[in-house]
Amino acid sequence: MPATALRRAAPPARPVPLTGRARLVPLGVGLLVLVLYLWWSLLQWHRWEVPSWDLGIFTQLAKSYAAGDGPVVHIKGHGANLLGDHFHPILVLLGPVYALFPSALTLLVVQDVLVAVSAGALTGFAVRALGAGPGAALGLAYGLSFGLQAAVAVQFHEVAFALPLLVLALGCLVERRWTAAALWAAPVAFVKEDLGVTVAVLGLVLAWRAHREADGDLRPVALGLALAAWGAAWSALAVTVVLPALSPDGRFAYADRLDLAAAAADPAGALVSLVVPGQKALTWLTLLAVGVVLVLRSPLALVALPTLVWRMLSPNHGYWGAGWHYSAVLMPIVLVALLDAVLHLRHGRLRRPARAAPALALVVALLLVPGRPLADLTDPAAYRPDPRADVKAAVVAAVPEGASVATDLTLLHHLVPRAQVHWLGSEGDPAPEYVVVDRLGGAWGGRPPGDVADWARQRYGTGYTEVRDEKHLVVVRRRG
Repeated sequence: MPATALRRAAPPARPVPLTGRARLVPLGVGLLVLVLYLWWSLLQWHRWEVPSWDLGIFTQLAKSYAAGDGPVVHIKGHGANLLGDHFHPILVLLGPVYALFPSALTLLVVQDVLVAVSAGALTGFAVRALGAGPGAALGLAYGLSFGLQAAVAVQFHEVAFALPLLVLALGCLVERRWTAAALWAAPVAFVKEDLGVTVAVLGLVLAWRAHREADGDLRPVALGLALAAWGAAWSALAVTVVLPALSPDGRFAYADRLDLAAAAADPAGALVSLVVPGQKALTWLTLLAVGVVLVLRSPLALVALPTLVWRMLSPNHGYWGAGWHYSAVLMPIVLVALLDAVLHLRHGRLRRPARAAPALALVVALLLVPGRPLADLTDPAAYRPDPRADVKAAVVAAVPEGASVATDLTLLHHLVPRAQVHWLGSEGDPAPEYVVVDRLGGAWGGRPPGDVADWARQRYGTGYTEVRDEKHLVVVRRRG
């Protein structure tokens, strides 16, 4: 961030509470965002679309929590504790919801609600500070942002819980409500192991801003430093103690995704690798566009750096781009930081671009919609039903309640609510009662087994009998 972003600026006056029709603006934006993403999720469900095995994993986690069995997820390996994969204790909140509505669709709805709540909350902060029109524009820019669209499209991930928490924490920080900001930020450390570092940076920004704006009161400064220590401690504890202790091989499974020692040994090379190859640079530029560049004038933008740095330094190219769910947590940071920048710049030399920034942010969000998930809502082809939908439903129904079943991606999360599901690719799993294979499924790399019963016999060491084979969906049952 340039030094100009850190110059002392007159803090904004505390916003007045919303009154009259202005109260309806955050509610309206939140409801609109909820309708759009629920529409998308239901459309995706109608198409039997499965981007990855993650929804199946988190559905099994929610089912396990609902039964009081802890975070046991057999899809990751028989008896696997999912807290040995990623540190997300906040997901225990899924248990009661899943107990009421036992379906993978429940998790999609939960994620859509969390996105909508965060959009409504961000709109509320913006309307209080800027007025109804600019506030609504900024809220919609957030709700339609590429990071949220990508996250919803790849189905449920734990980072959804960070969205409202980050909006509320950063929004309270903008309003100089130091204690509220810290209280909302603290639980973010329980969403995922890397987000503790994000909380730490947020705490440092809080302390720095409180030092400049709290009129000599050192209590909020101490609060910010305590928050920074809290976040850093949880990330360190998660990576060095909790995850290795609960992992089946006694180590943090993603330790190879970031080599800090190599970066420290070659800082110049590490700096270059933040923007090279071009996919990384494009992600940075897209984020700058979402923040209308003015985001750089707010120190709150620093809170995005931990996520961006670990992603860009990782050798895993899947982290570099704008797809998947990896940019979701950046959206609250960028848009609230833009709000903060507008408040500090709207009476200075940059007042004209600052006052236009909310509208420009909405324009950027709309320009980025084509080719992204929400564009499907206007595409008639997206509403065509899966030609194998009836057969898939029949296959799911053919597996008895409570049975153990090994399967590939196609029906993974649909089977979880009714059966004890394992992943076909896991080694060391016990022989399941049923094996379900989709010969057209992407998990087979174009080489599905011809005789599924014989394949299952060789894999699990016991005999299987074919139960049904229709439209390339095969079900075999263990003999005896």
